[in-house]
Formats: sequence, structure tokens, C-alpha cells
Amino acid sequence: MILRHGVDPVRLDYILCRNRSASSQCGDRTARPVAGEAGNLLPRQELGTTGLQITRIGFGAWAVGGGGYAYAWGEQDDNESIAAIRHAVESGINWIDTAAVYGLGHSEEIVRAAIEPYDTDDRPFVFTKCGVVWDPSDRAKTPWRSARPESVRRECEESLRRLGVERIDLYQVHRPPDDDVAIEDYWATMVELKAAGKVRAIGLSNHGRGLLDRAEAVGHVESLQPAFSAIHRSAAADELPWCANHGTGVVVYSPMQSGLLSGGFTRERAAELPDDDWRSRSADFAGAGLDRNLALAAAMRPVARRHDVSVAAVAIAWTLSFPAVTAAIVGARRFQQVDAWLVAGDLILTDGDIDEIAEAIERTGAGEGPVRP
Repeated sequence: MILRHGVDPVRLDYILCRNRSASSQCGDRTARPVAGEAGNLLPRQELGTTGLQITRIGFGAWAVGGGGYAYAWGEQDDNESIAAIRHAVESGINWIDTAAVYGLGHSEEIVRAAIEPYDTDDRPFVFTKCGVVWDPSDRAKTPWRSARPESVRRECEESLRRLGVERIDLYQVHRPPDDDVAIEDYWATMVELKAAGKVRAIGLSNHGRGLLDRAEAVGHVESLQPAFSAIHRSAAADELPWCANHGTGVVVYSPMQSGLLSGGFTRERAAELPDDDWRSRSADFAGAGLDRNLALAAAMRPVARRHDVSVAAVAIAWTLSFPAVTAAIVGARRFQQVDAWLVAGDLILTDGDIDEIAEAIERTGAGEGPVRP
């Protein structure tokens, strides 16, 4: 497998080893890493009715797809990406979320490289998505949404090949399509893929309540992946209650709102975002919206200090405090970033913390949606 930016084995070994103890396997090229070897057994919860027992936080592989396309986070070093994923897995994280469109296939290639050393029975679960396609001859062209049955089947085969796995653990339709395909048709195709053993579980991402009802009439929606953070909270009013009533697992994405609630984001950083970073074109990262969002992040600092954790961990734990939420997807581009949010997997916010954050949301005017579980 050839990765677009190339992986330097010597440099990757150095990156991995500089964050391990002297008693680790650094320098032993024959030793296979063990998931969770750091001894951090994070809490797990079943994802709906899938039988998948997943940690309450998982590694999000959007940013590691690199740059050069419409939804990129800017250029990314592949060695750093692989090191970050392996550090998360060896720290106890047992699932990775990616999508075919992330890096136009490159994120899936990076995930394959990261999990390659793990034994089949010990590797993390891999979640990926279909339904957003691109022109391989023109990376600059904006990808488009398509969920025609033949496209869904082809995308599944391509993801299996890029990931190097025999079965995808959770396969999701990324977004409702732009073409005229009814959800009954593309969801039936997903049900067929599961019956054929290509995928273990099936879910939807970014689908609203009306579409969920229609899909459920065809076959059980085993999981939903909505955007959800203390800034963008609308899923708590509609999709989360639906999932709770239907036994559907929920893995939320962007709990730190793409870095705004990390505790380290600033107006200066927003102004310096490169043109090939999608955030440079987002209203959340400019003007009055940015001011409100950063004020909310600042208001979380006292909560973080009380628990001796990062603001990022508090922002993630806030999403996990909603009973319908099974787990949260959290991204990282370097292994050091993983340590800032790893504790969120077992951080329990008090009623007082929840009230304080709710008051801050109302005071700052950040975002929209319910302010507490």
C-alpha cells in the first residue's frame, strides 16, 4: 500500500517510542502491539442492539485524511496520524470512525496502516461511511452525495479494500443524498450488505427524524451519528429522543465543535486558519459567532479545574451526559492531543456542573438547542 505522503518507518518508530515507557516494546520490530496495553480500561457501553461493546469515546479520523480537497483540515503528516491512532488504541480506545470521503480515501488508508500490527481479534472496531463520492481525476472538485444502490455496493467494496478488513464493523450512510434515491431504496441496500456479511452493523449519519422513521420501516436503524456539542445542540430535541425510543445507539461527532471547545482555540488561531482548512469558511469561526463560542469555552474552565481535567474533556463529557448518547467521536492529529481528552471517557459531570454549563450557554448565547440533558 502506498500512502499519498509516504510513511517513514524509522520516523514513525521514533514518534511512537518517544511516548512509551522504558518497559515498552520500543525498538523490538518483531513485537506486535496490544490494544489497551497502557492498562487504561475505559468504560464501555453497547451500541444500541449491535452487540458491539464500545468505549465511550472513539478516535475520529477525519483530519488525518490530509489536505487537498474541499472538506480538508489542511495538510497532515501521515506518520503523526498513525502514531496518534495507535496511541489512542494502546490507551484503551477500541474503535475508530472514518469515512470514504475523508481525504478522498486517504483516511481509510491511514486507518489500515495504523491497525495493521494488531492481531485480528485484538484490533479496534472500524466504523466508516458511504454516500459521498468524488471525481478521482479532479481532487479539487467538490464531492457530491449519492446513495444509488449500485454506488453503495461499490463504495462498500472499495472501503473494504482500503481498510484491509474482511468485514466493516459499522457501515453508515454519511448524509441524505442529493440525487433522487429514496431512503427506502438505499437503506434496503444497507440491510442487504449486512445480510451478506460485508458489514456487521448498519447506521445513518446526519439523518433527521422523518428519514429515521422511513428507514426503520425497512429495517432497524442500529446507530445514528449526529453532530452534537454544547454549541450545536439541536439533536437533543429530536434525534436523541427518537433513538432512545427505538433502541438505536448514538455516536455523536464534533463534541468539541471542531476545536472551538478544546480550551486552546483563540481568535488568533481562527484568523490564521489556512484556506485549505474548511473551518476558515465556517461562521462558527468568525465574527460574533466565534466570540460567543470562545466565551462558552472560557466558562467551562472552572469546571475543568474542579475535576483537574482539560476543557476538552469537559466539553466531551457534557455530550456523554445525555442518556441517549452511547459514545462520542473525538479527533486528533498528534498523539499528544489524545491525552487531553482521554479522561472524558469516564468523567462524570455533577448536577452542579451541568447547571453551570447551562447558565453559561444561556449567558453567552452560543449555539442553539436544549441546554441540559
